[in-house]
Amino acid sequence: MSILRYQGLSRETAGEITRRELLFFNIYRCLEAGVYVSLFLAPLGTDSVRITHPLLGQSAALLYLAAALILLLLTGQLLRHLTGTIVLSLGIDIIAAVAVLFSLAGYGLVPMMLMLNIGIAALLMPRHAHAFAIAAALGVATPYVHGLIGGAHEPVSGFVVLAMSGAYLVVATLLRHLGGHVRAAEDLAERRGADLLNLEQINDLIIQRMRTGVMLVDRANYILRINESAWHLIGNPSPGEHELGVVAPELSRRLYHWRHNSRAEQTGVALATDMPEVVPRFTRLTPDDDSNVLIFLEDTSLVSQRAEELTLSSLGRLSASIAHEIRNPLAAIRYSAQLLAESPDLSADDTRLVEIINNHCTRANDVVENILQLSRRERSRPETIDLNAWVLSFVEDYKQSNDLGQDELRAVTSNRRLEAVVDPQHLQQVVWNLVQNALRYGRQPNQAARVAVVARMPVEKGPPLLEVIDRGPGIPPKVAAQIFEPFYTTHEYGTGLGLYLAKQMSEASQATLEYVPIAGGGACFRITLQAVQATFSNPRISA
Repeated sequence: MSILRYQGLSRETAGEITRRELLFFNIYRCLEAGVYVSLFLAPLGTDSVRITHPLLGQSAALLYLAAALILLLLTGQLLRHLTGTIVLSLGIDIIAAVAVLFSLAGYGLVPMMLMLNIGIAALLMPRHAHAFAIAAALGVATPYVHGLIGGAHEPVSGFVVLAMSGAYLVVATLLRHLGGHVRAAEDLAERRGADLLNLEQINDLIIQRMRTGVMLVDRANYILRINESAWHLIGNPSPGEHELGVVAPELSRRLYHWRHNSRAEQTGVALATDMPEVVPRFTRLTPDDDSNVLIFLEDTSLVSQRAEELTLSSLGRLSASIAHEIRNPLAAIRYSAQLLAESPDLSADDTRLVEIINNHCTRANDVVENILQLSRRERSRPETIDLNAWVLSFVEDYKQSNDLGQDELRAVTSNRRLEAVVDPQHLQQVVWNLVQNALRYGRQPNQAARVAVVARMPVEKGPPLLEVIDRGPGIPPKVAAQIFEPFYTTHEYGTGLGLYLAKQMSEASQATLEYVPIAGGGACFRITLQAVQATFSNPRISA
């Protein structure tokens, strides 16, 4: 309820409050003018008060009533010029009161009625309150001064005039402070209301964007509120459907069980087809109120993903530590096997055993190097490279460093200039790994491998691409879905870290590595690089 009350204050702007105050001021002025008119024109007026100048009083009362009605009708338009309106209208009030005082013998209630005008003006414009009071005091003192200097007006006691002037100043001072406090309270309430309204909007936005599903359900299982995640987890039902038993029967059953037994099932459940499993949690809005229930739908796949990330992180640190400890014994075994292979008395069977030892030492060393490389990977240092020239240079370096035999490795470049932003060392390691895999596994039985390193632009405008393509048997879809996972391999001598490491290095250089099947047979590993123009917000301007 407090939020609703503050929201109401925030909608009631300061302009609307001022308009109502000015309207009240103008209505009171009309009533005041009506008193003056009845004083001079009604039969009872001449009996209760002695009138010395009836024509002056009647003219002043009628003109004042006309002015009051005009001000009342123009309240909305005059609000735009509040300062001028208050000064003008209060000036009319003082002039009318002085004219009435000149028409009467004595002061009567006229100065008292004018006191309320001073008070309202002080509330509306606290800064000018004292000026209004002084102007009214001078106006009320005018008939008294006129009587003292020998005018026809009957003078009144100077004490009365002084008392009225002092009363004006006191009222103006009090209402000036009161008006300031009222304005400050109104401004504070409006700011608090606006802040609470903004906070509510922010809370709604946060709840809508939460990965956890949130639903508010009443006693009749009617969905009162639901965020985007919950709406998605229950299968994207129709916006007009609010019955929980219709859109999510299993969730409705669990809610019924929780309401009657105060226990919630902790097993995961998929609330819709092709949706991840969730674990519903229920809570009441207040401890003693069972009418509305909040339901939280926690996606278990996110929890599993976080647990997997933590496991991989811990496993990586552990593996790096173990790999570091294995390097020295492994080097000793390999060195001993090499010395043993140089013995002249070694039989053919023993030679085969030594060869097996060397092969497995090489395999174990590759695993150790991959793990250590993954754990001490350096930060990416991207720079702009000419992709066509880089591909030609890479293929030439690879041929000089490796004996390809009958296998074929060629470079395919674009007929236009290609520039990309990438870390050259990371790109060298990634493509080297991909080419090795393509030459090893991307070949048809009893045929030489044919591998191409291609630099090109996509058919539609986009970032530059670098592809490693082979003409082998390809990768089955089930295997392709897991090839970038760590320690996943289908080869008996594979480590399962090559492609995982390549993908991690690509992402570190703001690139993406993906597998693309080829319809005619073969495999394609595509690296989408970052274009040069994407790294600059403003073009270069030459002088």
